[in-house]
Amino acid sequence: MILGRASFSTVEQACRREWLVSNALGGYACGTVGGIHTRRYHGWLIASLAPPVKRTLVLAKVEVSLEYLGRLWPLGANEFAGGALDPQGFRHLESFEVAHGIPCWHYAIADALIEQRLYMDPQAQTSYLTLEVLRASAPLRAFLKPLVTHRDHHAHGRGAHPVEMRAGPGELAVRIAEAPCRLELRLEGARFAPLGEWYWNFFHREEFARGLDALEDLYAPGTFERALEVGEPLVLSASIEERPARPAAQVRAELEARSAERRAALPAGAPAYIETLATASDTFVARRGASAEAGTLIAGFPWFADWSRDTMIALPGLATALGRHDLARSVLRTYAGALADGLLPNRFPEDGGAPEYHTADATLWFFQALGAHLEATRDAELARELAPLLIDIVRTHLGGTHFGIRIDPEDGLLRAGERGRQLTWMDAKHGEEVFTPRIGKPVEINALWLGALELTAQIAKGLRQRAEERLCRDTLERARAGFQRFWNESAQALYDVLDVDAERRADARVRPNQIFAVSLPGMPLTPGQQRAIVERCARELLTSYGLRSLSPADPEYRGHYRGNAWERDAAYHQGTVWSWLLGPFALAHHRVFGDAGRAQALLSPIAQHLLDAGIGQVSEIFEGDAPHEPRGCIAQAWSVAEILRAWIVLERARRARRAAATPAKKPAPRARRTGG
Repeated sequence: MILGRASFSTVEQACRREWLVSNALGGYACGTVGGIHTRRYHGWLIASLAPPVKRTLVLAKVEVSLEYLGRLWPLGANEFAGGALDPQGFRHLESFEVAHGIPCWHYAIADALIEQRLYMDPQAQTSYLTLEVLRASAPLRAFLKPLVTHRDHHAHGRGAHPVEMRAGPGELAVRIAEAPCRLELRLEGARFAPLGEWYWNFFHREEFARGLDALEDLYAPGTFERALEVGEPLVLSASIEERPARPAAQVRAELEARSAERRAALPAGAPAYIETLATASDTFVARRGASAEAGTLIAGFPWFADWSRDTMIALPGLATALGRHDLARSVLRTYAGALADGLLPNRFPEDGGAPEYHTADATLWFFQALGAHLEATRDAELARELAPLLIDIVRTHLGGTHFGIRIDPEDGLLRAGERGRQLTWMDAKHGEEVFTPRIGKPVEINALWLGALELTAQIAKGLRQRAEERLCRDTLERARAGFQRFWNESAQALYDVLDVDAERRADARVRPNQIFAVSLPGMPLTPGQQRAIVERCARELLTSYGLRSLSPADPEYRGHYRGNAWERDAAYHQGTVWSWLLGPFALAHHRVFGDAGRAQALLSPIAQHLLDAGIGQVSEIFEGDAPHEPRGCIAQAWSVAEILRAWIVLERARRARRAAATPAKKPAPRARRTGG
């Protein structure tokens, strides 16, 4: 996955592609390949002060310049208000790649070639910048000028603030505006020259395009200076930890070994893009709170935290499919502990406040994640531990809980929603305006409800809880019969929502939610109905990178996702392509047509996308109209997970079918002995 000079020939190209690393604590670092910060979320150390939240930008970047052959060569790049670009170090960028999750730049200056890497310690709020001379015909000196701040990663820092600074040989400590943490920078063998200046009006073009404030001010405490020689890499560590940073070489070796382990868990012969996704799976792993046992998953970088729905959808692909069963068990226990009134929280607020529970499907996706884990591990201990919670969820949904979530006794289907609330994954809301309220009986909610009942019945049976098993089986039988109401004979598809009003009208818009009635196991549809659903979604919703959220034939379809916050929210689920749906579609396609190789081919365009937008990652969304420009988060957990999971499931199915079609070899006849 190497990008060459042609990928950085203009400012726009240098800004288009982004890199990302994270530290398994909620912290991260990211930026553009060309070095120009285009988002408020770009920075080289964004630390999580209360894992995995309270993410705080403390080191924006380090301006690197090299003295070589009597000339100073800047490698960094900045854009300022008014359009000024200074410096333009991307002009020296010969190549860029992400190897085992670590970004690597090669800068060519005259006849010298310099390698730069940037990564984070997966056990600490620490980033490393390394520079190494790959070739040179004369001595080099490196000048490293850190640009620092202290602000929430959703905000911008403006104006000068009091600065507390302490410097010594090869080290610097900076605290801005009485911040709760201090940034420690170390560069062994370096001389530090104090500067103490504020730099004004860094311009973030992506924020401007989103209709948001786009200017930032940063503080330059001074410059580290050190000789840079062949065979002696330069390592700058930046940390808010009180303990010394671990050796960079040790951390890099650990990251590369971890990537190799993820790739080794794949079926042999996996294509390069699937190996890349396996490495990317670690990006989203984090912990909630101080305990390393409290696992969670970040929904997407750079701006999402951990959301229950996203976590439960992503968990089978990021953990179970890769054999990370301890991680899956940890995450399931973490979220089970947050259950209240039969519901998982929609999300955990970034300010550490009380969880918000306005979701109808996160709890039901919990059953899917648990079911995948139990199928892979036969984890009887966890099944026994969670059984009372599962039964309580079923009973609570039968009796009714918050936000109008309850079973309709007439048809056994699950109803959800109330005015002003967005309870499904189509949750766009701006102010008080909910763009896709989907109040009533959403199709995917009820497909998930059937799965939840089936899993709970199976667990109850295994534990010999006869009354609980009978409750689930009776409820399931009624719900399966009621599910037939979703079939829209005239459209040869499923309604998206039933009983949307007092007249019990149905929403017949063509949306991708119906694909789960085919991709999930045990759905009460005929083969002909399943095929019709897949074909309808293929005709109207399928793109190279996922499924549109609304058919282009619909008058409310929006083919572009851009503009201010209201314009983007209005388009979010009205035609925008969602990459995470590509996995379920491929699995549904295989269920209908039985050709695993053909279904896998539906996933392969993602290979080209991995060289665009977030390098080595899958974007959250794409525009509905061709060429389907990537938008939203540059790295989305469920996007990576569902494509990865689908490929693995399909590959195993393909190999099983091939093995079944290959006749067993007869044992070779024994040679006869001949005597004389």
